[in-house]
Amino acid sequence: MNCGWGEHCGLFGVYGHPEAANVTYLGLYALQHRGQESAGIVSSDTHALHSYRNMGLVSEIFTRDVLRGLPGRSAIGHVRYSTAGTSDLKNAQPFTVHYVRGGLAVAHNGNLTNAHILRDELEAHGSIFQSTMDTEIIVHLIALSHEQDLAGRVVRALKQVEGAYCLLFLSEDEMIAVRDPHGFRPLVLGRHKNAYFVASETCAFDLIGAEFAREIEPGEMVVINEGGLTSLYPFAPVKPSHCVFEFIYFARPDSFFFGRNVYGVRREMGVQLAREHPAEADIVIPTPDSGFSAAIGYAHEANIPIELGLIRNHYVGRTFIEPRQSIRHFGVKIKLNPVRELISGKGVAVIDDSIVRATTSRKIMKMIRRAGAQGIHVRISSPPITHPCFFGIDTPMKSELIASSHTIEEINRYITSDSLGYLSLEGLKRCVGDDNSSFCYACFTGTYPIKFPSGMEEFQLRLFEER
Repeated sequence: MNCGWGEHCGLFGVYGHPEAANVTYLGLYALQHRGQESAGIVSSDTHALHSYRNMGLVSEIFTRDVLRGLPGRSAIGHVRYSTAGTSDLKNAQPFTVHYVRGGLAVAHNGNLTNAHILRDELEAHGSIFQSTMDTEIIVHLIALSHEQDLAGRVVRALKQVEGAYCLLFLSEDEMIAVRDPHGFRPLVLGRHKNAYFVASETCAFDLIGAEFAREIEPGEMVVINEGGLTSLYPFAPVKPSHCVFEFIYFARPDSFFFGRNVYGVRREMGVQLAREHPAEADIVIPTPDSGFSAAIGYAHEANIPIELGLIRNHYVGRTFIEPRQSIRHFGVKIKLNPVRELISGKGVAVIDDSIVRATTSRKIMKMIRRAGAQGIHVRISSPPITHPCFFGIDTPMKSELIASSHTIEEINRYITSDSLGYLSLEGLKRCVGDDNSSFCYACFTGTYPIKFPSGMEEFQLRLFEER
């Protein structure tokens, strides 16, 4: 049901491992859910950087021959879903440059809210950009810095930017990881023997056998080189604003960050949802795959059996050939199919994480109705989404978010369900354990933790239309 609420990006880095590129490939494979548009790896053999980027999935891009061409004991990698800049190979990351101080690669998960201002200023002073990514702005700022070491140049550059960022930098001889002071996006640190690892989620460590050490803290910069690991806090501290949608939808259920296991939080959301919005239903049906964890919690709390009433086709590629003779709701049918034998004659509670535009929700409910459901009760494990995100998530504009202009009852009628209930904001806060108001709820409230430059929404709309 979250059609239109796109994934963002995933980062993975390793320092001090004899098969750095291969390990990075595996790390990106585990993070594929965070971006399916493009992927890249840059490695260092201490003498030079070696780079390969392409459009598509990790398993399609990195063949054995490609990985052989990425030597060295350190590497960073990136999977991307465009949140700023067009969908094009030139915008694939890690972004690599060679300047007077040597080679430098950077991978970014986030979105700079003052990117358009900085880019205009840099271009006015002669900077020439190769891409439309806000990430490239950081590279230009680093190149202009007069600080003697890379860490100092990174700090100097980042003190000029605003917004959300988790960043990995790789030079010939060191790797640097940085998380913005608000801590919007997760970033975690791992160890295995003498190697250090950095990733967007802990699930990447599980695949390679690394041990989760700790989260990289908001505003922290970790410098890793031959001398070991150094932790710095060069930015003025601010109130944390972790993205609550990491728990609701984006992260893999087996990951751990913001001090909690993702599956446990999502299951608790389902429990709380059942308490707030019980349904007279015979079965609970999750919407694959994002609704599973909450559906388990809902079914347990409501004492209603859970069934796989919607089956997802996991082999749908990025493109497909639609029949010339139009098939009703073809785009949804190719991904989801109802199990008539389970649904016919039943009252069903359909559990999902969010409703964005509601067009997909409407098609799914009609499919379930045609499969014989006697009643459809939709339950959403998050509050209504009323505002866009400017912190690294590909969201529609406010005018395209149905909850920004329609009441819950109007949405219920539009998607053709018999009842519709959303998790309350207070219930969500209880589930994520937010006793200190350390999460960002701007997509539900419109209260953003960062003040935007004028024209921010128009700028994001322009990027959204470019895609």
